[in-house]
Amino acid sequence: MMAESDPIKLTDLKTMMEIKTDTQDDVLNLIIKNTTQALRFKLGLRTDEAFPNELAYIALEVCVRRYNRRKNEGMTSYEQEGQSFTFKSNDFDDFANDINDWKEANGKNAKDLGAVVFIPAYREM
Repeated sequence: MMAESDPIKLTDLKTMMEIKTDTQDDVLNLIIKNTTQALRFKLGLRTDEAFPNELAYIALEVCVRRYNRRKNEGMTSYEQEGQSFTFKSNDFDDFANDINDWKEANGKNAKDLGAVVFIPAYREM
């Protein structure tokens, strides 16, 4: 069973960006889907695990960044009409501490890979 996959609503994203029409809904829904998938992966969530509501703000902020960077993917910066824009290579970089804190608090850290137990295959009696 798949858990709720989108921690943010299209209407919230449109409100944040002051978009009043439906003409870009397909693009916005794709941005929401891809951002959510990337964040779920970074959090170490299985498909049956619910998305943590307390981190929904990260998905919303990253969606806005990705929307604003459209047509400039892969670029680190560009200049237009005297304004200079610089993009980070990873949209989640500003949230790394929050992501790591959540993972630590919820047992999702990859630091502990478990234990290895060796069982002898043959013993003489």
